[in-house]
Amino acid sequence: MQRHKCKACGVTYSERSPLLKRGSWYAREVHRSAIDHWLHGGTSLRRTAEFLRSWLGKQERYLLWLPLAAAPSASERCHLSASTVHRWLDKAGIKAQESVAGQLEGIADTTSAGVDGLWAKLRGEGKRVVLMLTDSVTGLVFPPVIVRGEESARSFRQLFARVEQAGLNTEQLRGVTSDGAQGLVSYMKRTLYWVQHQRCVWHLWRNLKKPIAQAAKQASAGLGEEAARLKRQEMRQELGKMIHHAIDATSYRQAEQAVAALRLHPFGAEIAHFLNLHLDNIMIYSLDYYQGLQRVTPEWRWRDFRLRLSHGRNHGSEQRLERAVLLWAVYRNFTPAQERYERKRNYRHPGLSPLAVAGFPHENISYLDALEV
Repeated sequence: MQRHKCKACGVTYSERSPLLKRGSWYAREVHRSAIDHWLHGGTSLRRTAEFLRSWLGKQERYLLWLPLAAAPSASERCHLSASTVHRWLDKAGIKAQESVAGQLEGIADTTSAGVDGLWAKLRGEGKRVVLMLTDSVTGLVFPPVIVRGEESARSFRQLFARVEQAGLNTEQLRGVTSDGAQGLVSYMKRTLYWVQHQRCVWHLWRNLKKPIAQAAKQASAGLGEEAARLKRQEMRQELGKMIHHAIDATSYRQAEQAVAALRLHPFGAEIAHFLNLHLDNIMIYSLDYYQGLQRVTPEWRWRDFRLRLSHGRNHGSEQRLERAVLLWAVYRNFTPAQERYERKRNYRHPGLSPLAVAGFPHENISYLDALEV
């Protein structure tokens, strides 16, 4: 590559192509393709490297796609490895880590949020929890944090310190939806005492699974095998309908009436007691002041996150796991929801990314550009 000399200062320089990456065997588009393939494709590092080798060297799987193609010579083969892709991802994660301060400042005016955690495994049987806070209205993901557990208030203190650093004004918060983690409840009582806590209805149904099964078993006691099976099924449907009336009530009065009816049921006293304890937190979303507060935690966001991180097993240290999490959060905020309708899934903002919903247009900027990949 030709070098030039500046007449004024005598320093030499070269006019590099923006498509080339200094110090790398591979061009910039290979770096961008590898990171995007891992994040958007939801695949492993090994398979990402395998597909890129196939495309670049016309080898391996390429010969399955084109069975009449000739195999490349030894000098023409591509040798991209999974460890190289991992190193590129880690460098992008460092950029995401450096951008945490003020990352979403002035973009999201968050008043309603959702909090959820995901257990991740590290090498050597180590375990960590990824804590995430999202805007309930726009879907923006604030930079997550890695903690050792979610039972203590200290873990959620770290989370809110991170999201405040990124630009969240906690004084404007009105409500937070969660699965009822004791650490979050304790932290909110001590620090965010003005914020209301909405219980996730999906997790409530999970908690009620065992009491419903016990009630159905008691109702079928002493019956024959087939009669007992039918009785258990009937009891589960009956109790489930009454629980729906309580959890999905349109007003607090209707919820109280549904809980009272459940209390009078021969096998519903225990379930009614459980719902009565959490009834205030179940109905927060129905108040006008808390409009936009979701009834479920952002647990569905972990769906594709699990595929990419493989529960953290691809990351040998807590620091690398955190950088990968922060990289994923940037990707998620830039990526639009698909426009087409699915039979079991309906997107609130089809074709729009969380940043676009928040009023930040980025048509000509991708998350790879933001991370300077």
